[in-house]
Order: sequence, then C-alpha cells, then structure tokens
Amino acid sequence: MLSSNKIYFVFNNAQNDNSKKNKIMIGLGTAALGRPQYINVRQEDCDNSNLTEFRKQSFSVIEDAYNAGIRYFDTAPGYGLAEELVLEWLQTKNDKTIEIGTKWGYTYTANFDVNAAVHEVKEHSLAKLNEQWKFSKQLLPYLKVYQIHSATLETGVLENEDVLNELAHLKKEHNLKIGITTTGTNQIEVIKKALKVEIDGEQFFDLFQVTYNFLDQSLQEISEELLSQNKSIVIKEALANGRVFRNENYPHYQKMYATLEDLASKYNVGIDAIALKYGLQTIPNATVLSGASNTNQFSENLKANAFMLSDDDIELLSSFKVSPDFYWTERKQLQWN
Repeated sequence: MLSSNKIYFVFNNAQNDNSKKNKIMIGLGTAALGRPQYINVRQEDCDNSNLTEFRKQSFSVIEDAYNAGIRYFDTAPGYGLAEELVLEWLQTKNDKTIEIGTKWGYTYTANFDVNAAVHEVKEHSLAKLNEQWKFSKQLLPYLKVYQIHSATLETGVLENEDVLNELAHLKKEHNLKIGITTTGTNQIEVIKKALKVEIDGEQFFDLFQVTYNFLDQSLQEISEELLSQNKSIVIKEALANGRVFRNENYPHYQKMYATLEDLASKYNVGIDAIALKYGLQTIPNATVLSGASNTNQFSENLKANAFMLSDDDIELLSSFKVSPDFYWTERKQLQWN
C-alpha cells in the first residue's frame, strides 16, 4: 500500500511543536484569488474589474498566509490566473517546507468577464492532462500533490488506463502524491471507486480533497476508512459557498444562523472560524482549506486555530445536516459573482 504523509503546519510563534493545539491544519485555496468571479453567496459588493489590482491583492493574501505559517497552497489551471500567481510568488521564496497542490481537468474560459455564459469546462482526457502539466510542472520542486479536478464516474477518468498510466509516470518521476477532488451528490461513491484503483498491485491514490461542512457531512461515512488506509484528506468548501452566513434568501437556515452567531459570540470569532473549526475537529488530521479572497478574511479564518468547540457544540452543528441531493441542488442555483 502506498503511504501518504499527513499535512501539518506550525504557527511561527508556536512554543511547542509537539502540541496539537499549536498546529496549523489550515491550507490556502486559491480559487477566489485567481478568478474575480466565484460561485458563492457574496456578503458584500466588491469591484474586481481592475485585474491589476485584483492580482496585487491576491498576491498579498498568499504572502500573508505564508507569513502566518501556512505551508500548503491549493491551486489549479481552472482557477484563472491562480497557478500563474502561485508560480510568481514561489519565485520569491526558497523554503523547502512549502507544499503546492494543483489539479488538471478544468479549463478557465470566462476570460475574467463577469457576464460570461461559461466560466469553466471540464475535460478528463490524456490530451488535457498533458497540456495542463506543461505549465503545472513549473511549480516543481514545491509541487507535491497532483489531483484529478472533480473526478466523476461520468467522465470515466478512474477507468482511463492512458490517463492513469501517465499519472503513475508523473508520480514516480517527481515523487508526487496523486489525488482526486470530489464534487456532487455521489462523492462517497467516487472515493470508493478511486480506492479500488491499483497500479502494479498497489492502491494508486494518496489524497482526497472533498467538499465537507455541517450541511453536507457525507465525508464522515468514509473518513475513518481513508485514515486507516493512511490517506490524506483535504476539506474544501467548509463555508458551503457562503451559505453559512445569514441571508434572507435562505429562510430554512434561520436556526443554523442563530446557532452560528451564538457560537461566534461565545468564542469571540467570526462565523467563518466556527465553520472551519467544525471541519478540523470532526475529520481528524484533515487539512481544511481557507478560501479567503482578501487578507482580512484570511486573518479571520485563521482564528479557527485559537479555540476548541465543545462536544455539545459539535453535536448541535451536526444537527443541521441536509441530504446531499438537497445540498447540491441548492448549490447549483448559486451564481458566479
């Protein structure tokens, strides 16, 4: 069986490296840093029309994350200018503790146009893998994780021998962890299928990046199995694309809003920190991605490392679970903004 090291990061001011409470288990996702528009429920209006300023702000978020102790950065060619931005940032660093995870399979097509009819296109072909690797490989030697972006049963990518053999070649040649990201109602089914993929008699996939939050808790069905098989888990969309924040368009979440606001007041943090902490505490050893789009959001996200939710808090948050069908149907109605 192929082993996969857990990802841990330490605050710069940590006094005891062996103390779990001093570990940073938060990574920075760059989806909102590479595209001026993103699928979410935006809490306030913002103007990202000036691409130069947008790029400068995004660069600052990455740098601030690094200065705060973050060492895992998640990106993808499907995130607009994100990979290019990360590469530019890496050229200012000489730090072997930095780990970059990127993906292949989505092409960004909106050209930074808020009115674009199509923002991204999925293609899980060998040709697309080869095309996107030509740029992604520039992230070496910091590139440690290479993932199939939003692997699904429909594209057949988990059965595509040409693709899998090429990924195996890249894995061996560059000592990469190979993973998948999952999206949609059947995340667990996709993960189970991926666990059955073997090359040369060994399980192939090392890391699973999964949508997980207290609305969609399906990851809990398989998290123990993944950890027992020494797989790494990365949690994305911990804020449910902004649905954790009070919004009059979602009256069915009134009780959840009130609970989150009470917990935020109790621990003197933002609702975002509560949501991130839920992921950190309920999926042991997982890395939870911050999707912050500015430095203030990121600093608020990092407060998730400053407290612990009680068992009662976690039980209460878990009570807001909805079915994957409901969760993903609602998500499909969100707009690029």
